[in-house]
Amino acid sequence: MAKKMTGGESIVQSLLAHKIDTLFGIPGVQTYGLFDALHRAGDRIKVIGPRHEQATAYMAFGYAKSTGKIGVFSVVPGPGVLNASAAICTAYGASTPILCITGQVPSDFIGSGKGHLHELPDQLATLRTLVKWADRINHPGEAPGLVAEAFKQMSCGRPRPAALEMPWEVFSMTAPVELACSPESYAQINPDFDQIDKAAHLLKDARNPMIMVGGGAQSASQEVLELAELLQAPVVSFRGGRGIVSDDHYLGFNCAAGFKRWAQTDVLIGIGSRLELQWFRWPAMNRDMKIINIDIDPTQMPRIKPAVPIVGDARAATRGLIDAILRDHQPRPSRREEMDGIKIQSQAETQKIQPHSAYLRAIRDVLPRDGFFVEEICQAGFSSYFGFPVYTPRSFVTCGHQGTLGFGYSTSLGVKAGNPDKPVVSISGDGGFMFGVQELATAVQHGINVVSVVFNNGAFGNVLRDQQQRFEGRVIGAELRNPDFVKLAESFGMAGQRVSTPDALRQALEKALGADAPALIEIPIDRASEVSPWEFIMPPAKPGSFSY
Repeated sequence: MAKKMTGGESIVQSLLAHKIDTLFGIPGVQTYGLFDALHRAGDRIKVIGPRHEQATAYMAFGYAKSTGKIGVFSVVPGPGVLNASAAICTAYGASTPILCITGQVPSDFIGSGKGHLHELPDQLATLRTLVKWADRINHPGEAPGLVAEAFKQMSCGRPRPAALEMPWEVFSMTAPVELACSPESYAQINPDFDQIDKAAHLLKDARNPMIMVGGGAQSASQEVLELAELLQAPVVSFRGGRGIVSDDHYLGFNCAAGFKRWAQTDVLIGIGSRLELQWFRWPAMNRDMKIINIDIDPTQMPRIKPAVPIVGDARAATRGLIDAILRDHQPRPSRREEMDGIKIQSQAETQKIQPHSAYLRAIRDVLPRDGFFVEEICQAGFSSYFGFPVYTPRSFVTCGHQGTLGFGYSTSLGVKAGNPDKPVVSISGDGGFMFGVQELATAVQHGINVVSVVFNNGAFGNVLRDQQQRFEGRVIGAELRNPDFVKLAESFGMAGQRVSTPDALRQALEKALGADAPALIEIPIDRASEVSPWEFIMPPAKPGSFSY
């Protein structure tokens, strides 16, 4: 039965029908009707307003990445959308479903080029270059159907962002609206079981299989571990797949340990992964090696050209592969001693990446196993790919291949908003932290109790090192003059502390997490003391030849 409501109300009611409980947003004149509807909805949807539009999308990204649910944010059209675009781009690259709800110029001005407030030449076309799907709601009655389509697009196949825009006046326009009774349920993509049988046959003779997991396998943790134990195959993760198999399991390998096993690998099984390590970062693979690739996105198959492509849901396909193997394979003897030896050797080798290995160890010692760690594009962040053990799925939050400098702190606030009962630690370099420093105010205002650890070396570290090593020391734009981060945190009403040793970090972090309040810990870093982590991320073809 149709009910009269505004365009803003029709969107809010549609979000509620899809079980949305949180929206990150900054209101503006075009979207007043939406935020008024949110206010009238009471506490059914919590609205968290950051201080910059980029942070609205990063917070939605962190919320979605850590919970597995859809994150929703709202910004004004034009400059608001463009300010949020780096975070939208990050979510697209990291296969994360976030919904952008934005405004538009009044309907009569769309496409006129008259220069109305916040007008873009073609905002919808711009959005479609950034997201999986986008459309315009031209009437309140269209909202339920288009919101449902947005959720379908984000939930089916490869999860990626979607966007909806609504003209200025439609947010406040009243009209009869037919709300959907309940949201649609989405069927998973079932794999081709003939292909699964081919994969099982290929694995029958494999002596040294390796499993590579990415973010697409986050919901298949149990199945991946069962497959790994069945094959006695190491499960390697780089960024998005960290924690799918716990690092304290003998088959849970980080990228540094995985590389030590690479030369012997005869069958590579990719599950929800672009196989970035193997294709982009590790030296040439064994020519005789075969690839089995499980991915929900069929466009990945022509790029990788696996011997056995399996398009389908990671969980269903992995379960099918396990069942096929169990039908006629003999159990394999445990290789625990061998795998433990590889991991111990790798861990010993990576300890030279100081001082960051020691500081990361201190964080890991204090952060509970199921606590969240949000990395950043900085020397400590790069080191965390192999130097920070991860024990549970979704607890290592990364920006993925976009490498978006400055994503970390804003994203961590979204992680905490989605997981209020779990501790969250965000690490940043001084350069990246300043991209979102204003969100300290957001943390204090909304009681988002993230502990931020800022590694301060007074530089964009990678840029500085590259200029020194590759351009005969001609340094430009890489050295930074920073504020006093402790006093800055205190000026926002947040506890701040400066430490200079891993032991002091342990004590400070224990205190900060125990206080259950926003906090900042600064660690001054001597640039000359930093050992580059890159030889373990992009290993050289020949030992000693690495120069990144």
